[in-house]
Amino acid sequence: MKTRRLTLTALLAFAPLSLPLHAWDYEGHRIVNQLALSALPPEFPAFAREPANAARIAFLAGEADRWRNVPDLPVKHSGGSWTDHFCDLEYLPEAGLDLDKVSSFRFEFVVQFAKGRADNAGNFKPIDPARNADHTQEWPGFAPWAITEAFGRLRSGFSYLRVLEELGTPEEVENARANIVYMMGVMGHNVGDCAQPLHTTKHYNGWSGQNPKGYTTWNGIHAWIDGGLAAKAGIRIAPLLPQVGSAEVISLAPREDRRDPMFVAVFDYLRRQHTMVEPLYQLEKEGKLGQAEGAVVSDEARAFVEQRLLDGGRMLAAIWLTAWRGAVPDTYLRAALVRRQAAAAKTAP
Repeated sequence: MKTRRLTLTALLAFAPLSLPLHAWDYEGHRIVNQLALSALPPEFPAFAREPANAARIAFLAGEADRWRNVPDLPVKHSGGSWTDHFCDLEYLPEAGLDLDKVSSFRFEFVVQFAKGRADNAGNFKPIDPARNADHTQEWPGFAPWAITEAFGRLRSGFSYLRVLEELGTPEEVENARANIVYMMGVMGHNVGDCAQPLHTTKHYNGWSGQNPKGYTTWNGIHAWIDGGLAAKAGIRIAPLLPQVGSAEVISLAPREDRRDPMFVAVFDYLRRQHTMVEPLYQLEKEGKLGQAEGAVVSDEARAFVEQRLLDGGRMLAAIWLTAWRGAVPDTYLRAALVRRQAAAAKTAP
């Protein structure tokens, strides 16, 4: 417990406690990463919690959004700057895909979805070429694939680090740790995005299509949830830190359907957040989001946003912890460093 308290104290030292949390704007993404750091067990590599590295992990939470503000269409098309931030789940069954059988492999899914969209064209609105210069509107979003791929890269980073800490130079160890800090921070953005229910739905900016319950079609709801609500409610990190709990390892046991177990865990995480889409719209319908001038954000809406942030922090911590626990020393690097040591010993005076 003593180690735990020290960790929280260190996080609070660089957290912007005096400022409102802007939900899933930059500050909100920082908070998700900070919550994840606070959920890691004491045995997790301590370098990640060193003040400079913890601050960098928080800063890197906004990195993926920085890639969005570029004129380069190939960057926008590649996924990292846009389509890796969300996955509108309704589009998958509309393309004839079974959510329980979605491929773990990004490009296999691309082929499946493209065929399904063509076969079920009546379920999709026509694409306006004038608004599709980056050719992203054909796709439902790739967030779960992006997160799963980032997990694999992070686990690889830990595999190399284990060997370098044993056989590498101090400079190599320092660089390997810097790589891990970067990967931890950047992947936090996508995990945080998917804690926001409007990143999991075609109703991402007002209810789309048939609307028997009369939910709002206001195209400002996404921006309001991303920043305005939490700023108006004065949501802050300090009360959230004691609630985040301790990270749990995600099982990587092989599955009978041969799908990647981390992908399934991440996809299930999105599906859980997707169940919060309609409750969010219901809060708006009841006037509880506080977006009108002079209106107050209800306690229910405040708790809703806080819980989503906590969900994001917990999931991110679980992915980080699983990557570290599941990393075995890289055999190729070990063999190379053993040879290097042997060669150095032969030339030593």
